[in-house]
Amino acid sequence: MTAKTHDHGREELCGAGVELYARSLREGHVRAQEARTAPCLVDFGLLHPAVDDLNRLEPVEPTVALHGMLRACEARIADERRREERLAETFQPLMRIGRLRATGADTPMIRVLSGSERINRALFEALAEGTDELLCVQPHRNHYSSGRGVAAQALALERDQAFLDRGGRIRTLYPHSQRHVLMVIARYEQLRGDAEARTLDEVTDRLIIVDRAVAFVPSDRDGRVALEIRHPTIVGYLATAFDRFWRPATPMYPQAVRRPTLNGVTPRQRAIARLLVEGHTDAVTADRLGMNVRTARVHIAKIATTLGSGSRAQLGYLIGQSGILDQEP
Repeated sequence: MTAKTHDHGREELCGAGVELYARSLREGHVRAQEARTAPCLVDFGLLHPAVDDLNRLEPVEPTVALHGMLRACEARIADERRREERLAETFQPLMRIGRLRATGADTPMIRVLSGSERINRALFEALAEGTDELLCVQPHRNHYSSGRGVAAQALALERDQAFLDRGGRIRTLYPHSQRHVLMVIARYEQLRGDAEARTLDEVTDRLIIVDRAVAFVPSDRDGRVALEIRHPTIVGYLATAFDRFWRPATPMYPQAVRRPTLNGVTPRQRAIARLLVEGHTDAVTADRLGMNVRTARVHIAKIATTLGSGSRAQLGYLIGQSGILDQEP
């Protein structure tokens, strides 16, 4: 091997170099000609010419050599750190410019989230960054009393309370059927801060909007896939739709407003009557109003009794003739 072909890392000793250096330590010196096979020994300062014979190379003590090589490494590390600092200073103003272009290619306008864990993590991350307003639409769900529902509600309660503690505001829309659900009522009794809830006969599918900047909507009926939307136009549209639902909704919390009964027909029964006149089945009517089919049929029977109907066909006619759908509560 010649000096020309001798090639390895700057902080490495080749096998030939280690062997020759070890022999120089044992014998006290080696001939200069022998070191040509391992020029790294001279480069690293492990061998140096003898004072009285330049053709003879004597070894430097290993501890002295090691300390010298470590100091060289430290110097190179210090140089790299200074280079890192210079690069950081150079790119800091450029990154500020990049953040101003948050709608660029690096930030997807619509992202598909698959799985409950991924969806919940994205919600937590969005709320952790939020400071202003949380808008929610919460449709009817049957798992409030299940263990899974209780655990999910506890996590959501902790998340929302942290948002309120930062000065945020929460507004939530529910269907009227949720006004007397104990877990829903207990949720608001535990929250401290600017939280408000209202109800409607019907609400949309689940919707969450954070600071009118990011929205989450379901992408399947099971709620296992969701869309995270950051497109300003789409999020703005959804927020405007929420506002229009919110204004006519009936306050539920912090001050509940009791909806009046007109001519013996309750507001819930009027909502059911409207859907019956539109031709919907009992199952569809119940689903849209957030109740089970049995409860819907109980209300249908009460409407029939109030209007004196003896058949389903007659009931639709009597609802139309009664004018109850024209009355505003």
